[in-house]
Amino acid sequence: MATQLIEPPELKRFDPRQRAAALMLALGQKYGSPIWDQLSTEEMKELSSSMAMLGRVPAAVVEHLLAQFAHDMTAMETCHGSFETTERLLAGIMPPDKVKEIMEDIRGPSGRTMWDKLSNVSESVLAGYLKNEYPQTIAVILSKLKSDHAARVLGVLPREISVDVVQRMLRMDTVQKEVLTQVEATLKTEFMANFARAQRRDPHETMAEIFNAMDRSTEETMLGALDQKAPESAERIRALMFTFEDLANLMPSAIAVIARQADKRQMALALKGAPEEIKSLFFSTMTERSAKLLREDMAGMGPVRARDCEEAQSDLVRLAKTLADTGEIVLVDPKSDDTMIM
Repeated sequence: MATQLIEPPELKRFDPRQRAAALMLALGQKYGSPIWDQLSTEEMKELSSSMAMLGRVPAAVVEHLLAQFAHDMTAMETCHGSFETTERLLAGIMPPDKVKEIMEDIRGPSGRTMWDKLSNVSESVLAGYLKNEYPQTIAVILSKLKSDHAARVLGVLPREISVDVVQRMLRMDTVQKEVLTQVEATLKTEFMANFARAQRRDPHETMAEIFNAMDRSTEETMLGALDQKAPESAERIRALMFTFEDLANLMPSAIAVIARQADKRQMALALKGAPEEIKSLFFSTMTERSAKLLREDMAGMGPVRARDCEEAQSDLVRLAKTLADTGEIVLVDPKSDDTMIM
């Protein structure tokens, strides 16, 4: 049974909304952005208003809120969340029309209309669904999307399908309202619901991403607190995190891609505080001249703050993840003998 965190006395004068505002201020833009991305416009407005009126928050309150947040996020495995349970909960605290509006929004990507929502779905995912539809249906859907997004979807669709769709779009007259209504209903029931279910994530993955973005001292403090309160969750988060030290597990070809695309000063700063194993790995992928210049840059920096080195190392990790997301490199999971594309 998890130990309850002890609340500081000062916490009592802050209501739930103020506590949420204080937490988001403490996380800041860098660490809080994954959470902001999940909020609706109205929620953002309410939270921002509370932040603006918050005033000074004692350090003990901030520390407690951060520890409670990490604890609560990793303890979510103890309950079962679904669209149905969420809808039942909301139905007990707000009017039916508001519940309907919120549930329609969270069942798919953000947007007020179906076409707004589709514009927030990646072209590869949308094309994967549309390629199994009739070309005329695809033409109707693409005609309602923004031109740049429709162009990207056409580029991903198989060539024979995309050519047929373009021809149908050229011959298309005004689409009848009944047809649009039917297409929207199909998208909502077949595509958006499945898309939302596929997008659901383990909260430990979300926390691992947040911890990855933290500076090392904050990360170690937070994980240390979780070790005491929820050791199994702390272990799962560590297993999901990809750290600077994990770069040592990458193939030399992947390191070479990172080295080519990294900001040279940031890479020099990151390697200045790196273990010799990682330094040698980076140098081994470079030409003799490039390695010599990098060593000179590192030597010319003189003494640097450990915090600056850690931030530069975090930048390299984020670059590695971005390159993996686009398929340019493959990351190796340090916890297994298999490779994974992230």
